[in-house]
Amino acid sequence: MKKLTVVLCVLSALIGLALCGCSRSKKDANAFVLGLDDSFPPLGFRDEDNKIVGYDIDLAAEVCRRLDLTLVCQPIDWKAKELELNTGKIDCIWNGFTMTADRRQSMTCTPAYLNNAQVLVVRAGSGIQTLSDMEGKVVGVQTGSSAQEAIDDTPDFVSLLKGVVEFNENITALNDLGIGNIDGVVMDEVVANYSITQTGKPFVILDEGLAKEEYGIAFKKGNTELCEKVWNTLLEMEADGTVGQISAKWFGANLSVIGQ
Repeated sequence: MKKLTVVLCVLSALIGLALCGCSRSKKDANAFVLGLDDSFPPLGFRDEDNKIVGYDIDLAAEVCRRLDLTLVCQPIDWKAKELELNTGKIDCIWNGFTMTADRRQSMTCTPAYLNNAQVLVVRAGSGIQTLSDMEGKVVGVQTGSSAQEAIDDTPDFVSLLKGVVEFNENITALNDLGIGNIDGVVMDEVVANYSITQTGKPFVILDEGLAKEEYGIAFKKGNTELCEKVWNTLLEMEADGTVGQISAKWFGANLSVIGQ
C-alpha cells in the first residue's frame, strides 16, 4: 500500500509538472524577455522597492504594449550575456549595450538609440585632471563591459597604470573609489552622470574620455523579424514624442538619437 501511495504521488507530481510546462509555454509565447544588468542606473536597475526600473525599461515597456507582448525583465550575468542570447534564454540584450564591430557581426542589432562615451571618474580634489595623471595609480572597471574593452584598446593608458581591478558592478567600483581603495573608475558616461547626480558623492568626470560609443539593442543572430518590429515601434515612439517624454523623465532632456 505504501509503495502504491508513493507511485501515485510520483505520477501526480509528473502530471503537475507537465501541466505547468504547458501553461508556461503558452504564457511564454507572448513574452518578450529582456536581458539586463539590473545594477546599471539609469538604464536598468532596482529601485527602493526592488522593482526593475529605468530608461531602457520604460522604452521596452511601451514597445511591448504597442506590440501586444508581455515584458519580462531578466537579470543576467553580464559576462555571459551573449551565451544567454544564443541559447534562447532571453530575446534581447537591452541595457546600455554598446555596439561594436564584433558585436554587430555576432548578433542582429538595431541602429543606435542613445550616444555614450567611456569616461574616467575620480574623487574630487584628487589632483587627477587628465588620463596621464593616472600614472602609477589603480583603476576599477566592470568585468565584461565595454569600459573594459576601452581600457584594453588604449595601450598608452594601460601602460601608465599600476593595476586594473575588475568588479561585477559599477556601483561596487564606485564604492571602492569613495573609500580610496582605487584611484578611478572607467565607466559609461550616462551611468556616471546619473550616479553622481543621485548620490551627491564627491566624484568628478574627466573631460578627456577613452572612447565614444553608441547604445543599441541586440538580438540573436538572424532574428531580424523581431529586431525590425522593435526598431520600427521605437521610430513611431520617437515621431509621436513618447521617447522624448521618457528621456526627459530620466535625463532631464531628450538625448535620443533614434532615427538620426
